[in-house]
Amino acid sequence: MRSFSFSASPNIHFGNGKRDALPALVGVWGRRVLLVTGASSFDASEACKEIEASLRRECEVERLRVAGEPSPEVVDTAVEKYASFSPDVVVAIGGGSAMDAGKAIAGLIASGRSVMDFLEGVGRGCLYEGPATPFIAVPTTAGTGGETSKNAVLSVVGTDGFKKSFRDERLVARHVILDPELSVNCSPAVTASCGMDALTQLLESFVSRKENPMTHALAREGLCHVSWALPRAVQCGSDLQARGAMLLAATLSGLTLANAGLGAVHGLASPLGAFFPIPHGTVCGTLLYEVTRMNLRALKLRCLQNPALERYAEAARILCQRSLPALEDAHQALLERLREWEDMFAMPRLARFGVSEEDLPKIVANVSGNSMQGNPVKLTDEELIEVLRRRL
Repeated sequence: MRSFSFSASPNIHFGNGKRDALPALVGVWGRRVLLVTGASSFDASEACKEIEASLRRECEVERLRVAGEPSPEVVDTAVEKYASFSPDVVVAIGGGSAMDAGKAIAGLIASGRSVMDFLEGVGRGCLYEGPATPFIAVPTTAGTGGETSKNAVLSVVGTDGFKKSFRDERLVARHVILDPELSVNCSPAVTASCGMDALTQLLESFVSRKENPMTHALAREGLCHVSWALPRAVQCGSDLQARGAMLLAATLSGLTLANAGLGAVHGLASPLGAFFPIPHGTVCGTLLYEVTRMNLRALKLRCLQNPALERYAEAARILCQRSLPALEDAHQALLERLREWEDMFAMPRLARFGVSEEDLPKIVANVSGNSMQGNPVKLTDEELIEVLRRRL
């Protein structure tokens, strides 16, 4: 067994009603709270409004609303605006965008530095030395797993856009509150795209070249939850058992991606999300089947002894809830299940967001190298273009 390291969030609190613990957790650090939320979903939730009211009864609260996926400008503007407020703690309540924005702001507000000093690949290459303001994450969607990861993903969308991470161990949330009751307001479409994101992260880390026994165990547990809970959560949003299972699966995916890395779906998702206005979960949902099909084909052509072939088979047995002893039967069953969910959740094609045949070489030329390092087999540019072409 090769050596490995594993990073994890210090405190995770799971269960219906766990949101009630938030004021006491905040009080450990002080009374000034910067509350980071989505632009509208927070205000549509009675439970979320109750959380804000409970915080305001005991704390001095400033609130930042984040519309869409956060950009470096959003983060830098917030750091400048709230520096004089000097929050004792940053609390993010919402989806992946709130998590990423809150995490980045918490990492920078004490120093007043620009996130462009530290953003991977496009920043100034400075060494992050902190200090980071204590950060508490309260996810209301089950998708990105950003509540348990150490990176904040920021985007600029357009012809010269990018999607890059501000990453450091000190950005990890001190507390994560997983309250299934906070996710019941998610629409079926949002539930499906977020769920496909969590599934993608679990599957990619499960077969990653950088997986280890810890990530394998956690990804396996996450896949077990997804196998039954994803369709139920989409079809019946009030099913708290399914909501809780997906919330836990997404959080597990954040731990596995942080420690085992991801793969070609996320490698392609980075330039797609940078150049086109495609929500991240949608990219994952629309590419997962085709990337898995291509990985299996490439593994069988070039790497027959690769352990990922058995891991894909194990994932099939979990997701399909069948024994599937023959490797080929398991691989076929996995592809059928992924295609079934792609169709069931009506994952849109890339052309809907303006992607054309002419864009494919540029997308492939800008794939995320970090994500591709975990892919179980090196895919050629031609293979990646074929994946994209089949989803136009």
